[in-house]
Amino acid sequence: MSNNISLIISREYTTRVKKKSFIIITLLLPVLIAAVIVLPVLLVMQSEKSQTANVLVVDETDIFINAFEETENTTFSYQSGDINQLKQDAFDNKKYDCVFHILRNSQGLKSNLYYKSNLPSGLQGKLESQMDEIFFNRILQDSLHIEPARFERLQDLTKVDITTIQVDDQGTERENIAEMNEIIGMMCGFFIYFIIVIFASQVLRGVLEEKTSRIVEVLISSVKPLHLLIGKIVGIAMVGLTQLAIWLVLTFGILGGIQLAAPDLFQSDTATELSAESIQNAEAPAELTENINIFQKINEFFPISFTEIILSFIFFFIVGYLIYATLYAATGSVVDNESDSQQYTMPVTIPLLLAIILIPTISTNPNGQLAFWFSMIPLTSPITMMVRLPAGVPLWQLLTSMGLALLFLAFCIWFAAKIYRMGILMYGKKSGWKEIFKWLKKA
Repeated sequence: MSNNISLIISREYTTRVKKKSFIIITLLLPVLIAAVIVLPVLLVMQSEKSQTANVLVVDETDIFINAFEETENTTFSYQSGDINQLKQDAFDNKKYDCVFHILRNSQGLKSNLYYKSNLPSGLQGKLESQMDEIFFNRILQDSLHIEPARFERLQDLTKVDITTIQVDDQGTERENIAEMNEIIGMMCGFFIYFIIVIFASQVLRGVLEEKTSRIVEVLISSVKPLHLLIGKIVGIAMVGLTQLAIWLVLTFGILGGIQLAAPDLFQSDTATELSAESIQNAEAPAELTENINIFQKINEFFPISFTEIILSFIFFFIVGYLIYATLYAATGSVVDNESDSQQYTMPVTIPLLLAIILIPTISTNPNGQLAFWFSMIPLTSPITMMVRLPAGVPLWQLLTSMGLALLFLAFCIWFAAKIYRMGILMYGKKSGWKEIFKWLKKA
């Protein structure tokens, strides 16, 4: 790489990295990501801890008297009498938060839950689940003469458990969750789409700014147009990679800091309910008492290694960005404003949009013909292949897709260099497709 290209890359990189917008977005996004992950959990946990419910039960059926199970935050009291008077007394004296009225009805159970200000979170669902179990046990005893404990044992004996196991071409079997693979694949596809579009669009705007401000005339007097094009594309690519690296480091750093500050934040209910005595007696499950390597767990979860997903993501991000950045740079060189660039970028953008539209379809059938061919077409493969990867892709297909993308990238560089060299110094004239094809024929 010549010294001129290195200088252009350094210029593109430093000018963008020093911008306030880059610094703000780079520092703010990991905080937002961590907040999106942590805040809902904290809000729900705090809501459940802070919300207490004193419930007055008025049962006309006498089935549920003293039957509801109390918790740390929920207590039950039982009375009988006129419901209107009981409601008035309960709310006027502020002794109870809710009044639960179970009606006598020959066609089934009906009930009303009255509250004054706020209904405690999850209370309705807890009451419904407990009522279902209590009423069902009553039917077992009174109508079928079956003890509930015996029925539970029968349920355990007849419980069905299906494990999904994926078999690869070598016959290796691995437990797999297909639904989770679909979600991971869709997330990868959408994410790589957004970052490709964002950074490739920066190339388009950068070329337009230099052309409209006539700065490019000064630059062209010192460097070749091809060197200027390569320097600009590589410089912005390095900005994107820097931003991605900082996002990953800061996001994991913030989550790690939260976990160190509050180690019980994401602790499961099973772990919290285990007593110290049961752990000492080795009654606790092994996964709760031994150190777990999270990366080993991730590798066990996916049908391919987590490392392969990360490396493939980096490859398709870089190649996908370079393909679209070169084409966007060529577009910026033949127009004088961003609105005119739409007619030239549309043929390139349509395959990208089509890949986004088909993400749900491809994620549900990642090995179908549609998914296969879209993962081979270089303009759609960066998105489609990342959607397919979590479900497992044969190595030859992955390597073929990468090879085709690299070949198409070489063509895009040649194509963009031809157009950029001719169009970057043209002002006040809107170049048509016929003129662009003439540029391509020139040496």
